[in-house]
Amino acid sequence: MSTTVGTVSASVIVAIDGPSGTGKSSTSKAVAAQLGLSYLDTGAQYRAITWWMLNNGIDVQNAAEVATAAAKPVIVSGTDPAAPTITVDGEDAAGPIRTQEVTSKVSAVSAVPEVRTRITELQRAIAAGAEGGIVVEGRDIGTTVLPDADLKIFLTASPEARAARRSGEVKGSDLAATKEALVQRDAADSGRKTSPLAKADDAVEVDTTELTLQQVIECVVTLVGEKRAER
Repeated sequence: MSTTVGTVSASVIVAIDGPSGTGKSSTSKAVAAQLGLSYLDTGAQYRAITWWMLNNGIDVQNAAEVATAAAKPVIVSGTDPAAPTITVDGEDAAGPIRTQEVTSKVSAVSAVPEVRTRITELQRAIAAGAEGGIVVEGRDIGTTVLPDADLKIFLTASPEARAARRSGEVKGSDLAATKEALVQRDAADSGRKTSPLAKADDAVEVDTTELTLQQVIECVVTLVGEKRAER
C-alpha cells in the first residue's frame, strides 16, 4: 500500500445500506479495495448466527430460544475486501451461510433484539479497530450501528432489477419467485421493531436500477472523495 492511499483512507468510515439485490456487496468490496479500506459484510454475520442456530437445533421461530442462544457462537469476520472471510467457532462458514435454508430463516433470527445487540456490538468493535478506515455494508449501519459514520449511502433499485440480478447469481432460479422473496424480505426487514431497514436522514440515496456496477462504484468513490474534501 502506498503512502498516498494510506493517507487518503485514514479514519474514513463509510456506511452502505439498502435492501438485497441493490449491489451493496459488490460495490462495497470494490470501493474498499480501490481506496485501501477494510470491508465488512454485516449480513454475513447475521447469516452466520442463523446457520449456527440451525446447526445446533435451535428453533429459529422461537424468539426466546434464539435470544438465549445468541451469545454462544464465536463469529470472526476477516475484513480484507479482496478475500473477506467469516468463521463460526473456528469453522469456515463462507459457503454454508449462503444456502437457501439460511436465506429463508435469517430475517426471523435477525429480528430478535438479543441477536441484533450481540451482532451490533461485534460490528462496532470491528469498525473501531479498522485503523485505515472501513466500508461497512448492511441494512441498519447508518441508522443504528454507526450513526456517526463519515459518509452514509443508501442503495436502492426497482424490485424487477433486483430480482433479475439475484436470479443471475443463482442458476435455475425463477424470476417471479425471486422477486416475491425479495419483497417479503423487504417487508420483514423494514417492519421489525429493532433496527429496521431504513434510510438515515443524512444518507445519500443512489438508485442503481439503470446503472452498471462500475458506475455505482465510481459514484460511491466520488462521494467519498467529496466527503474528504470537506474536512
